[in-house]
Amino acid sequence: MKEIKITGARQNNLKNLTLELPKNKINVFTGVSGSGKSSLVFETIGAEAQRQINETQNSFARNRMLRFGVADVDKIEHLNVPVIINQQRLGGNARSTVGTATDIYASLRLLFSRIGTPFVGYSNIFSFNHPQGMCSHCNGLGVINSINTQVLFDKNKSLNEGAIQFPTFQPGGYRWLRYVDSGYFDNDKKLKDYTDEEWDLLLHSEEHKPKNPSKDWGKTVKYLGVLPRIERGFLNKNSKEEKRRKKDLQKIITTEVCPHCLGKRLNGKILSCKIKGKNIADCSSLPIDDLLLFIQSISSDTYQTVINELTKKLQNLVTIGLQYLTLDRVTTSLSGGESQRIKMVRHLGNSLEDLLYIFDEPSIGLHPKDLDNISQIIQQIKEKGNTVLIVEHDPDLIKLADHVVDLGPLSGVNGGEIIYEGNFQNLKNSKGKTGQYFSLQRGINQNPREIKDTIKVSSANLYNLKNVSVEIPTNLLTVVTGVAGSGKSTLISRVLPTQYPKTKIIDQSQIRGSSKSNLLTYLGLSDKIRRLFAKANNVSIKLFSSNSEGGCTNCKGLGVKKIDLAFMDDIEAPCEVCIGSGFQPKVLNYTYQDKNITEVLDLTTLEAKSFFNNKDFMEEFDLLIELGLDYLKLGQRLNTLSGGERQRLKLTKELDNEHSMIVLDEPSTGLHPSDTEKLMLILNRLVDQKNTIIVIEHNLDIISKADWIIDMGLGAGKYGGKVIFEGTVEKLLNHKKSATAEYLRKYL
Repeated sequence: MKEIKITGARQNNLKNLTLELPKNKINVFTGVSGSGKSSLVFETIGAEAQRQINETQNSFARNRMLRFGVADVDKIEHLNVPVIINQQRLGGNARSTVGTATDIYASLRLLFSRIGTPFVGYSNIFSFNHPQGMCSHCNGLGVINSINTQVLFDKNKSLNEGAIQFPTFQPGGYRWLRYVDSGYFDNDKKLKDYTDEEWDLLLHSEEHKPKNPSKDWGKTVKYLGVLPRIERGFLNKNSKEEKRRKKDLQKIITTEVCPHCLGKRLNGKILSCKIKGKNIADCSSLPIDDLLLFIQSISSDTYQTVINELTKKLQNLVTIGLQYLTLDRVTTSLSGGESQRIKMVRHLGNSLEDLLYIFDEPSIGLHPKDLDNISQIIQQIKEKGNTVLIVEHDPDLIKLADHVVDLGPLSGVNGGEIIYEGNFQNLKNSKGKTGQYFSLQRGINQNPREIKDTIKVSSANLYNLKNVSVEIPTNLLTVVTGVAGSGKSTLISRVLPTQYPKTKIIDQSQIRGSSKSNLLTYLGLSDKIRRLFAKANNVSIKLFSSNSEGGCTNCKGLGVKKIDLAFMDDIEAPCEVCIGSGFQPKVLNYTYQDKNITEVLDLTTLEAKSFFNNKDFMEEFDLLIELGLDYLKLGQRLNTLSGGERQRLKLTKELDNEHSMIVLDEPSTGLHPSDTEKLMLILNRLVDQKNTIIVIEHNLDIISKADWIIDMGLGAGKYGGKVIFEGTVEKLLNHKKSATAEYLRKYL
């Protein structure tokens, strides 16, 4: 069997690598963050395979596909057709659900159209996106958006004083003129003094020609109430205007369950069709494992193939650890890990062979017990005759490898080399950080801090929590564990902050800021660096900001141009004027210590530390290095960071805290085990500063070093939602039923 041969890979920090990967095997790529794993697997092998596939399409199709640059590699031989399964959340909109994303809803519709009674129509009519199937009141969304008039209007003001609190309706705004020039209102009268008629005219009036408008009123212009004007102009249109005003709309819109279909999205006729007393919406709202039991209880000689198909698809979701989801769950609410597993499910059912499957840290968000299922799935994919490439930090998944490629030794310019190639057994004898980790002895925290005081969370019932009350020790490191879907995040990230509002949640969500926000702006160091450039060249500081005088006029300083593909997602391409730098070409002639501004922004944190050498912002660089973020570049845009990177970056703002209660949700996400050690040092430092640290985590290196454990379970969804253990790590090891205890024993 031929190998995939890579010759001369130089993408990003790769140092002219040449290697061979066995086909029909599981190849795992390891190494610290920033060592070059993704550069090799995604940006070289994956990008080249995808680019070559795209080249086979006609130009119309090619122009609408994701653009892949040509990878910086001499050649890659014997490539297979790629299937790239990454961490990107499943996009979609309010109409995209777990059922539609997995195609299970299509099979369910087919079943209802065949054996549901009474017969109401064929399968497409059971779709909430079909005009004859959807609830006409909410257009199949299950919710109705209404405008909160309390927020939209300030009744203590007149129209002239800006009583309508929405952009373009403010005094001088073009929509404001539609009311002050209409001739209907005394423009200096406070809204609270309006008669019922005036109030109704302002809010609800249908379109018509006003009788006595002012002389500035256009001849063909019609009058329309404020609420219908906002609804037509901004809501349910998916228009550019709506996207631009998203934040303003969020302030004035309240979303409620549709009172007609009660959130079921379908009309009464469709919902009247039932199988064994359940309609299709009832089935969609069942947890996957319950739905599986229901489908298995149906017998039909004629349509047994449909039942078998549904059973197989649902069983795949259970196998992958998503049995707690429901088909009606909107895909935009899924985590990155859940999204990745749903993408996996799509490929389990197919009979294609000899493909190249590429996975990006499939362990993310999973308990070691759930990882067993993922391991089985990856093995199944291999056994079908496919080649698997996995970028991974999790020791349990690294053990799956037939072939390991360890990159390093460090990150950024100090990475990009192959440290080890070969089987898993010999990895522990290699000299890199991954090898060192596997050669270490495992231990637990045998001297946990003493409990002096606790806070109590009482009667928690949100989602699957079953009236949970629990005491959390203060000034300790508490780790909350349990399988995915057991209720950990609900208890700690949702309920705890409502009962203790001072709780600080450091999660993996996007960091607020503009699309130009980068690492330097987040750390508050941009101006300091711009001043160094301005002083060295005796020019204005504004030249070194892509938001100001120095910005490229073609791309408005973004470095990329968005290409609008109408009905598909927009794609980004580097700006052809500034070649992606975001700066006017003339700015790049100014240097500081022989580097121009874009070369400085391209430095990693570690490189920047020695480049700037003891300037007054070393502390920030040291913090990032401590948190294992030494490979991040100074100019890296915040919206390109992974969830784990964002979370650790947010942690930099908390390191001087005392007497705070800080919650971290899976801070080990995307961390190499050697960097997990650094993270533990920081968490313990925070506890020593009299903070209470609560970590939701699956990582056994972190669990084993906790002062106190709260374990949730036993299972996921309806099988979870209870606290099954509270105590020290030592005591947890003796627990008979806890999945966490079982895997911790194996780990040791």
